[in-house]
Amino acid sequence: MKPVQPLSRRRFLELSSLALGAPLLGQMPGERPQQDASVKVLNPRGRVPVSIIIDDSTCLVNLNKFAIPQFAAANPGRYDHYPWKSWPDEIPDSFVRKFADWADANGVKGKYSIVPYPACVGRLDVQIPGWTQRELQDSIQLVRERMLPNWDIHPEMVTHTRIIDPKTGHPFPEISPRFMENWKWCGGRSVDEIAGYMSYALSILKNIGLPCEGITTPGGFGSDARPQLAQASFESCRSVFQTEIPHYFRDLHSEGEQSVAPIVQNASGLDSEDPRCVVHVLGCTGDWTGGWDCVTPKGADAFITEDGQRGRLVEVIRRGEPAVIVCHWTGIYWNGLEIGFEIFREVVKRLHATFDDLHWMKLSEISRYWAAKELTRIEFDVAGRTGTLRAPYACDGFTLSWPVDAGAPRVQHGETQAALAEVDSRLKLKPGTWCREKGRTLLCLKLEKGMSTVGFQA
Repeated sequence: MKPVQPLSRRRFLELSSLALGAPLLGQMPGERPQQDASVKVLNPRGRVPVSIIIDDSTCLVNLNKFAIPQFAAANPGRYDHYPWKSWPDEIPDSFVRKFADWADANGVKGKYSIVPYPACVGRLDVQIPGWTQRELQDSIQLVRERMLPNWDIHPEMVTHTRIIDPKTGHPFPEISPRFMENWKWCGGRSVDEIAGYMSYALSILKNIGLPCEGITTPGGFGSDARPQLAQASFESCRSVFQTEIPHYFRDLHSEGEQSVAPIVQNASGLDSEDPRCVVHVLGCTGDWTGGWDCVTPKGADAFITEDGQRGRLVEVIRRGEPAVIVCHWTGIYWNGLEIGFEIFREVVKRLHATFDDLHWMKLSEISRYWAAKELTRIEFDVAGRTGTLRAPYACDGFTLSWPVDAGAPRVQHGETQAALAEVDSRLKLKPGTWCREKGRTLLCLKLEKGMSTVGFQA
């Protein structure tokens, strides 16, 4: 009899969150400003954001080859069927270059994890036994040069396996789900404890020159401490990197009608010089490219069929929500067979052939946009044909639909006033332009922090 295949960690948590229901997930919105109901904030540039979340990636180490025996020690019998000893130790930098070349050529953006102390093999800011210091430094430099421009870097906590004692730098001696990052450690812990652990991870990446605006949780990390997780994500990113709008990835919804739009949490001080919020970015797919453990993938059709008519991405894009794809670096490489990578290339090819209104964005860019979308005060004087925006955060490509059919709208911020250039369709919008659409005026702005005024000609 074949052993029962366990649920992936992400899938288990997805089902758990659905069972609990949104009100119990600790999603606390905080402050919200007044926004005139007649003015609509659209997607950036009137397009649908698309992004890729890559989990379990790091420098050189094939993370889950070394992780599985540690998972097995904490959960005896559950991982016995994995042939992990036959897997390669390394995901080579040549594959990172190959992936980056493809992503650059196709305009693909997203999030790329760098696990700082992968599976306890070694710390990226010290050494990784089995690789030379030159190999490690070259690998880190490759990430800086090729991934950073279009990909957010996240720690996926410290090891993705055992909990590290920040005081000693070594794993705690207990080997059980209570002291594994993927499972039970966060339950009952304070914001300060969780933020301290996150800061330890972020500091390693800071030591090697990789800036971070967000955090990815490994497996079940934080599932039983959601309010603490949100605040700890904010505090750790602010403490280590002074991030203006921290974000984190914890959950996904790979089916159904539940919204996958980012969740802006804990907003406060919106009229002050130090506005605060944290953004929970949601994935909208399962990992159908090969998983973290190199299983047989569902394939491209689960994302989008060849004719572009069905698939999870089609559902989400058609309803105008960010289509954030979730996958794992180990499955993309697939022990050198590159099965997941082949699927990704086909998915992106189909997306671009089907939709002409996509906008590839990093998670930090999506987070900033949603923070501006939900937290900007919007007022409209119909008689005076004047709109006012009070923005706690600057945001490029901020796009609004106003209930007027106007000519040559003008935007003033401080002493600077500028007329926007007219374009003939929504698809041509970019910052500094406007168009007419069904009796309304669509503006695409480089939104400045603070007060801006929009004037419409009669």
